[in-house]
Amino acid sequence: MNVLRILSIYLIGLVFGIGIVISGMANPAKVLNFFDFFGIWDPSLIFVMGGAVTVAFVGYRLVLPRPRPLFEGRFQLPTATRLDAKLIGGSAVFGIGWGIAGFCPGGALPALGTGRVEVILFTAALLAGIFAAKGIQAWLRTRTTPTATSGA
Repeated sequence: MNVLRILSIYLIGLVFGIGIVISGMANPAKVLNFFDFFGIWDPSLIFVMGGAVTVAFVGYRLVLPRPRPLFEGRFQLPTATRLDAKLIGGSAVFGIGWGIAGFCPGGALPALGTGRVEVILFTAALLAGIFAAKGIQAWLRTRTTPTATSGA
């Protein structure tokens, strides 16, 4: 792997992690307070998300006209446009987990450096969920894939 590519990945992750920490989104209480409309509501998550969407919007406009990324042969963008049960179900599970734990994967990874037990438990549950989803998908594929029959 190219040294510049590794360095750029590291720097992008570092900037993201610092942004998560500075914005307070590594603190689950701050995130949970956003969802507490009738208690100690904290609207700061809206501003963090708005800033992220703005940066992504401008970034896509600047980068996508290029023929290819700096360290890859081509852009790897999603091609699916359908809203299906898998997308909606996954989004719902993600949102419920975020609302319960106060962490999303992007906020939990920088928070791992704190060594807090709840972050470690969340990350373990996240990994377990990823492996469970992959296992369920593999099992569903075997059930829906036609098997060869031995006919004469």
